[in-house]
Amino acid sequence: MIEILKQLFDKYEIPYTEEALIKLNKYYNIVVEQNKTLNLTRIVDKKDFAIKNILDSILPIKIIPQNASVVDVGTGAGFPGIPLKILRPDIKLTLLDSLQKRINFLKKVVEIFEFKDTICVHSRAEDFAKQYRESYDVCVSRAVARLNTLCEYCLPLVKCGGIMIAYKSLKAEEEIKEANTAIKVLGGKIEKLQNVILKEENSIRTNIIISKVSNTPMKYPRPKNLPKTKPII
Repeated sequence: MIEILKQLFDKYEIPYTEEALIKLNKYYNIVVEQNKTLNLTRIVDKKDFAIKNILDSILPIKIIPQNASVVDVGTGAGFPGIPLKILRPDIKLTLLDSLQKRINFLKKVVEIFEFKDTICVHSRAEDFAKQYRESYDVCVSRAVARLNTLCEYCLPLVKCGGIMIAYKSLKAEEEIKEANTAIKVLGGKIEKLQNVILKEENSIRTNIIISKVSNTPMKYPRPKNLPKTKPII
């Protein structure tokens, strides 16, 4: 795994240390072992895991400001938050997930790696926003929901002047068109798209970077799963 990661990081110009490679390899081993009982990921092959879980998580690493407070909404097994933290120990990280067993797993990971400024929270994004509204410099989220729904989960958590990074793939442009109203209503503005062609699997990753330009109206995010069942259109 270490050699695979080294080649990928060199190819895609990802800054890393030898210590980070060792930790990422250890993280892979922990996930694969716990996956036997917790069903954390369907991707366990070393090369696939390196590309689809680790590299994919860290592609926007240079976009995140130094010492930023970062919340990972719907983190699951810790993607993208854990790989980002390993490579960027300066960030202050909150791992947020609605499933308790995943949070229990992540707490063990945080303890094993002795991460500083890292907390794991069991909560739905809608509920978490009540207490931590507009508290974060950066919100990241991967494989959680379509963009219009995802913006309602994420943008209320972001400070004015901060950013949201939505990890997407081929249908990003379609999702952006669908989410234009939601982005504007929630106080966001599309800053740029980070498009990366992954030749290893002949695919495209598109990270949508949304700037928070104004406060989110207090009625958002709406409760009772409304961001998903009745998204802003």
